[in-house]
Amino acid sequence: MTDSFDGPPLTPPPERASFPDGLRFAFGTLTVLPARITRWDRPAARTGMACAPLAGLVVGVLAAVPGVLLLVLGGGPLLAAAVTVAVPAALTRGLHLDGLADTADGLGSAKPADEALRIMKQSDIGPFGVVTLVIVMLVQVAALSDVYADSWIRGALAAVVAAVTARLAMTLACREGVPAARPGGLGAAVAGVVPRAVAAAIAVLVVAAAAAAALPLGLPAAGRQAAAVLVALLAAQLLLRRCVRRFEGVTGDVFGALAEVAATAALIVLALG
Repeated sequence: MTDSFDGPPLTPPPERASFPDGLRFAFGTLTVLPARITRWDRPAARTGMACAPLAGLVVGVLAAVPGVLLLVLGGGPLLAAAVTVAVPAALTRGLHLDGLADTADGLGSAKPADEALRIMKQSDIGPFGVVTLVIVMLVQVAALSDVYADSWIRGALAAVVAAVTARLAMTLACREGVPAARPGGLGAAVAGVVPRAVAAAIAVLVVAAAAAAALPLGLPAAGRQAAAVLVALLAAQLLLRRCVRRFEGVTGDVFGALAEVAATAALIVLALG
C-alpha cells in the first residue's frame, strides 16, 4: 500500500497558527469528517497535532454510539464490539490500518532503510501486513467484547479512551527530536513540530481525564483507565523507537501503526479484571 498520508508541499510562514486552523488540520488529516484545511504549514501542523486527541475524542464517541445502541436493542457484546471497531476504520478511510500493514511489511522485510521505505510505498500488502492486520483487529474486537459484556458504560468509555489514546500516541510521536524518514508526506509535515513540554502536558491531561471519566464507576475503574493510557503510550513509544532506528525517522504509515498499536494495548488493559 502507498503512504496515504501524503499532502501538499509544506509552506513555512513564520506566524503562529490559530486554534481553529489547528483543529481543521487535525480533523482534516486524521479523519474524514468535514474540515477544510485552511493552512498546511509548520505552525498549523504544530497546533493540529497537539489537538489530535480531540479528533480522537470525536471518533471515539461516534464509535461508541452504535455499539451501545446495538446492546440496547438486544444485540450481543461481540456484535457491538465489531461495529464499534469498524467505525474508526471508516472515519479514517482505513488509513491507520493501511499504515499498520505497511509498517509491518517494512519492519518484517529486514531490508536497509531505503529499501524498506520503498516496500512500504508499494500498493500491495505483504504477508507481514496481512497477519498483523488480522491479529490486531481480532484482538481489538475480542477485548472490547469482553468490556461490553461487563457493562455498556465501560464499553463506551473503552471505545473513547482507545480512540483518544491512539491520537495521543501521534502527538507524542510529533515531538521535537523525532525526525522524518523521507521529505514528503505527513511524516515530513509534522515530524518534530510539537514541543516536548507541550506533548508531555497533553499526555498528563489525557491520563487525568481518562481516570476522571471512570471515577463514577469507582477508584479501581479510574485506575484501570489511567493504566490503559499509560501502557498504550509505552507500547507506542517502543514501536516508535524501533521505527526510528529501522527507517531513520517516521512516515505517515508509522503514525497509523502507532495509533492502532496504542488503541489495541489500551483495549487489552481495559478488558482485564
